[in-house]
Amino acid sequence: MRIVSYVLKRLAYLVPVLLGVTLLVFIISHAIPGDPARMMAGQKASREAVENLRRSMGLDRPLYEQYLRYLAGLVQGDLGFSIRNQRPVLEDMRDFFPATLELTLASMLLCVTVGVPLGILSAVRRNRPIDHLSRIFSVFGVSMPVFWLGLMLLLLFYRHLGWLPGSGRLDIGIDPPAFVTGIYLLDSLLAGSLGTFRNALAHILLPAFCLSYVYLAIITRIVRSSMIAVMGLDFITTARANGIAEIVIISKHCLKNALIPTVTITGLSIGELLGGAILTETIFNWPGMGKYVVDSVNFLDFPAIMGFTLVVSFAYVLINLAVDVVYAFLDPQIRY
Repeated sequence: MRIVSYVLKRLAYLVPVLLGVTLLVFIISHAIPGDPARMMAGQKASREAVENLRRSMGLDRPLYEQYLRYLAGLVQGDLGFSIRNQRPVLEDMRDFFPATLELTLASMLLCVTVGVPLGILSAVRRNRPIDHLSRIFSVFGVSMPVFWLGLMLLLLFYRHLGWLPGSGRLDIGIDPPAFVTGIYLLDSLLAGSLGTFRNALAHILLPAFCLSYVYLAIITRIVRSSMIAVMGLDFITTARANGIAEIVIISKHCLKNALIPTVTITGLSIGELLGGAILTETIFNWPGMGKYVVDSVNFLDFPAIMGFTLVVSFAYVLINLAVDVVYAFLDPQIRY
């Protein structure tokens, strides 16, 4: 019951957090110079037409009144209408969120399946060639700009080698699988379409690696440092003295105790990947929320910008809550 009350309390804190996010983003977005009504009407539209359009969208009202109207709609589950395409923002989020979620999950899977074993190997083989190679790999990861890495990946694997596609989620002419989750890799497997699955997998490899490289390097170094710290503790020395196999010591005793900082950085990385896919989606023309919000910023689409920020903030808070709950299962000494 303690953990249930803790979760409910954290969920209650979600309300002021999201309220603060909406206020901050609303102020910043409306401070951007420009007139969305003029952009929507066109440069050749008359002043009267622009004013009529501004009144119809409520942009002629004071900012505080616009914000209160937005909050009133938000309480009813209404994220407003997109100025750019005249669709409910909630419908846009439903259309674009699965693509971003698929890219985020693929990137996170790559981070965990590569970063954790590489970090363990670096700790076990400390100051040996594999450790030095891991260090070089990690330094490149945290130092390389995402936009430059994405362009280089496209130049090498798409332009010169032709091994992987350069943009989109599927080749032209291949129909998306029947909608179940919106995640093409999963939906194609559920539909039994292996051809679509292979094509979707080929399309996601480059953007997933580009998006994950920074966090892959961070997770590798966190796992390495945590493993080294645990391997120097007394109970590990005792386990070795009792003749327990080294593989059991590493996998059962060391890794479990080193997972708490790893889970922390992994959870934070998922939230950052959701909101940080903007550059990657733009470079690879990935039809997700990142590309959607870039187009919305260029068009001064305030409701779309607010909707994107709310979705990412909500996901980030929930992920952090899940990480805190996982702590209690990893370490029995933690109580809520």
